[in-house]
Amino acid sequence: MQSKRGRLDRYLAVKLQIHRKAVRELLLAERVYVDGAPAKALDLLVDEFSHIVFDGQVLQANQPVYLMLHKPVGVVSATKDKEHRTVIDLLDCDARHELHIAGRLDLNSSGLLLLTNDSRWSEALMSPEQKVDKVYRVTLANPLSEDYIAAFAQGMYFGFEDITTQPAQLVILEPHVAEVTLREGKYHQIKRMFGRFRNPVVGLHRLSIGEITLDEALKPGESRMLTAEEVDSVYLAGKLA
Repeated sequence: MQSKRGRLDRYLAVKLQIHRKAVRELLLAERVYVDGAPAKALDLLVDEFSHIVFDGQVLQANQPVYLMLHKPVGVVSATKDKEHRTVIDLLDCDARHELHIAGRLDLNSSGLLLLTNDSRWSEALMSPEQKVDKVYRVTLANPLSEDYIAAFAQGMYFGFEDITTQPAQLVILEPHVAEVTLREGKYHQIKRMFGRFRNPVVGLHRLSIGEITLDEALKPGESRMLTAEEVDSVYLAGKLA
């Protein structure tokens, strides 16, 4: 989802239904305030969370929302769906219909799902340049062996897309359970990688994205707001990358 950032004069022209040339007069008369200060520049960049006031009337006062959800199996990662219950249906949040998903999970997968109305934050989180680790607990139909570890670390070639996956870390936790860490998210990647060993995935649960870890206190279907530290960790990771 692309950021809604743009010039102030364009925003005011559309919002007030006036010509963009008339916006200059409003600014010179200090009739427009952005984030508590008089706006003076026509090309001032504003976004969906800029607080904008005209003649004492609030034109925009949106607040950013950042949520983590413990997604259950059988719920689709979408805002609307005709056949299945969606993750939006699980939320008890006034702004839930304004949210979008940062990193989807399949219908039959569970675990950490992040939702926000801040497109710049979600773009930073999911950008390939960020190299954000995503950790999954995977349950397999057949026993694992040491061969899996080397194969995941080398990457695998997917002929359909003509790509080789980035190296992934696999740790065997139990004979049928592994922890997999990815820095990318190709289509059904984990299931396809285990498919090379003809070993069906019977359970896929996301534990973390970057520094944000699923809150163990959340039951399937429950959600909570992210802490300030969790939100800031996304931008911090970009600076350190």
